[in-house]
Amino acid sequence: MLADVFLLGGKVFGRARHARGLAAGAGAGNPVRSGEEKKHAAERWAGVVQKHPVLATIAAAAFILILAAPALVMKLSMPDESAQARGTMGYASYATMAQGFGPGFDAPLIVAARVTPSDVTPRGGLGPSGSGVSPGGTVSPRAGTALASLQKAIAGTPGIADVTAPVVSRDGQAAMLIAYPTTGEQDAATNALVNRFDDTVLPKAGLTAYITGPNAANVSFTNLVGNRLPWLIGVVVALSMVLLLVVFRSVVIAVKAALMNLLSVCAAYGVLTAVTQWGWLGHALGFPEKMPVTTWVPIFLFVILFGLSMDYEVFLLSKIREEYDRLGDNGLAVGRGLAATARVISAAAAIMVVVFLSFVLTPDVSVKQIGLGLAAAVLVDATVVRLVLVPAVMELLGRANWWLPSWLARLLPAGRADIVSEDEPAAYPAEVR
Repeated sequence: MLADVFLLGGKVFGRARHARGLAAGAGAGNPVRSGEEKKHAAERWAGVVQKHPVLATIAAAAFILILAAPALVMKLSMPDESAQARGTMGYASYATMAQGFGPGFDAPLIVAARVTPSDVTPRGGLGPSGSGVSPGGTVSPRAGTALASLQKAIAGTPGIADVTAPVVSRDGQAAMLIAYPTTGEQDAATNALVNRFDDTVLPKAGLTAYITGPNAANVSFTNLVGNRLPWLIGVVVALSMVLLLVVFRSVVIAVKAALMNLLSVCAAYGVLTAVTQWGWLGHALGFPEKMPVTTWVPIFLFVILFGLSMDYEVFLLSKIREEYDRLGDNGLAVGRGLAATARVISAAAAIMVVVFLSFVLTPDVSVKQIGLGLAAAVLVDATVVRLVLVPAVMELLGRANWWLPSWLARLLPAGRADIVSEDEPAAYPAEVR
């Protein structure tokens, strides 16, 4: 919305200034010649990039890929009290328990076991002697032995500091054990331990058992997000490519726009991982300790950043397509399109970067991560991507930017993506097929 307002205002006032300039020039007896018009700074910059497109493409792509590289080892987890700001009651409580009982005391793993009706001892019966089953309901000797075996298997699992004796429900239908890991909730080893319980320990317990509790639920949610996030990205990217194909009637433009936007999102993921997980500039940005990325933050960032990046891309490509249809020169169209939209995109991006960086001032680490990721992506997208990578790649592709197969052109709705300038009628060049 903000960017749309800037775009509309830029077009209106830009045309007004252009008209006043023409009138003043004509009145002074100095007709303005197109070849003598002073070029916009963005157009001059586009010319520099277009003179060295290969170097600009490699440098910009390498810079973005370096920023995105840390995302390859991004770990997801829900924040606990250890991630809270120093001096808060939440962190003080965590530090006290961790010092007295170990870091895993704050991340207990609850194991619930089902005891079948055939294993239940009639009311008034006794539990198995020496089974280690705590008072409560009573179970048969076979069930008591199975529960004792489960307790032993859990206690012998690497990464477990202690496990309580099984507590049986009053009706003898279920039993519960609590295991305490040697590592905290934010530690990747705790996630691996929960997955090991699900995959190997509990299936071999000899009875039906489940792992539950807040920590196990967080790990399960993390696994779900990790499995579904690629599908979310794939569906959104595919739909955006279809829409861009219909609007701009170019296969290359649709694919290029999707890839450029993905690069911006990946750069945000990489910066976020380096700051929060590796601790680079973490204290300067208000992150008290190294920590994984909050589980839901990557999804939140992707849907917002992809929309913002696509918004900038459409602004830029609309003007480039308008100039290309009017002039038929790809290089000139890219330069003029960049010149016409640079101020709009830069102004909107600058405002959003400042707003998003203000999120870092909040005490909540998840909000900090959102602000940092959004600011990093918008900054990279509005500078490296739009000012370097886009003009360089479009210069390398030339007329291939507007390639559309004939059979696909017949299937797509007829029409032009751009609004033709009122000052000069369009002389549409033929689509490249």
